[in-house]
Amino acid sequence: MTDFKPNPNPSIEFTKIFINNEWYNSVSGKKFPVINPSNEKVIANVAEGDKADIDKAVAAAREAFSRGSLWRQMDASARGIIINKLADLLDKNVNELASIQSIENGKPFLNSVDEVVRSSKLLRYFAGCADKIHGSTLPADGDVFAMTRKEPVGVVGSIIPWNYPITMVGMKIGPALATGCTMVMKPAEQTPLTALYIANLAKEAGLPKGVLNVVPGYGNTAGSALAEHPDVNKIAFTGSVGIGKKIIEASAKSNLKRVTLELGGKSPLVVMNDADLELAATYTSLAFLNAGQICLAPTRVYVQSGVYDKFLDMIVKRATSLKVGGPFESDSFYGSQIDDRIFKRVMSYIELGKKEGAKLETGGHRHGNLGFFVQPTIFSNVKDNMTIAKEEIFGPVQSLLKFDTLEEVIKRANNTTYGLVAGVFTKNIDQALEFSKAVEAGTVWVNQWFNMSAQTPFGGYKQSGIGREIGIESLDHYMEVKTINIKLPSNH
Repeated sequence: MTDFKPNPNPSIEFTKIFINNEWYNSVSGKKFPVINPSNEKVIANVAEGDKADIDKAVAAAREAFSRGSLWRQMDASARGIIINKLADLLDKNVNELASIQSIENGKPFLNSVDEVVRSSKLLRYFAGCADKIHGSTLPADGDVFAMTRKEPVGVVGSIIPWNYPITMVGMKIGPALATGCTMVMKPAEQTPLTALYIANLAKEAGLPKGVLNVVPGYGNTAGSALAEHPDVNKIAFTGSVGIGKKIIEASAKSNLKRVTLELGGKSPLVVMNDADLELAATYTSLAFLNAGQICLAPTRVYVQSGVYDKFLDMIVKRATSLKVGGPFESDSFYGSQIDDRIFKRVMSYIELGKKEGAKLETGGHRHGNLGFFVQPTIFSNVKDNMTIAKEEIFGPVQSLLKFDTLEEVIKRANNTTYGLVAGVFTKNIDQALEFSKAVEAGTVWVNQWFNMSAQTPFGGYKQSGIGREIGIESLDHYMEVKTINIKLPSNH
């Protein structure tokens, strides 16, 4: 790994559509601007893909997946070697990749470095999985030899969000390539530059033509075309609940393609009376990481009545000490919202919180005059029926709610349409286990938060998603299981 050296003015080389390991202008000739949310300046103009470009990319991916193609004939271990080479190239180019992400996303440079490192680890995990995928022999009835074979599902369409774009690239292409699928990726229109950069690295790593294709564009054109395409066998999507539902509808109307969805969250963090309050306060402040633009942020903080006032004072002091700033300013804890639309949305939720009777303890205003920055904001005296306690804000806004008993807080924590993650802080193992069993969430943390690794499945209950990403279980979403029965010779 190289030393981490930020570059506030990285070279932007890749702004076209990537198909068959080549760069193309969009069929329409259109381009769209990528805006730096920290200073509201245009970074680059990128080729705007739409249905025609998606058609070309899917055709390339279908050809690369066809019987007899280089990719289909390649040994599984050889696929793993290529994925590992891509991980090596991410590590080698960490400074440039992190710098590009920081200017297109607005997050602090070292946070972007963490993403490159995390994506590299994800790729290495899936590289190791590539030659360990196998079926079973089955004790079927009758004179037969029965076995199963796991085969790649085909062409995968991946639609990734703007909040963690580099991580999402690793999370999506890792299992797809490990299982032998091919892919068309549509990055978020706010952050296409990192995906295009990684596409070029994939070519350098030795990925055959057509295996990975990247089409930047807007969701209602390029994204919709990918979701509806009859030659796409699976969609892997991370984003909002509303768009997730539209993708399911598109699948039903086209070819019943497989769908995995990682959607929103309104995650409860529970602090019991016996908790280590300093530890809990440290993790609670992570709600402001990435400017609150993260689906698993602890935005609903339930604090038991015996420590409520003390804990409120602790987290307010922590929030007011956090530095909000540009991506290359030293010690910035978080940066800007991604764009003006999200900024205005966050500010409208803050006003709604005040209007509905929550007490604004700190923040609540714009930070600075340039860029889309919001102060770290904490509301106390929040009730479960308030909008800020029910809806995903996707900004640096946290709600504090008081409770008395474990059974009460379990019921209230589950009273949501979401079920992505949850956490509890307590020194009582019985309380920790009871909460972990009862809470309706795909991931439960005890005395910690945000602890994720390539080995642990990630996904949600209820409207937080369908299926799981990362972990060995995620591979099943990219494969078909084929049963083969062979009649044995008669014993007579």
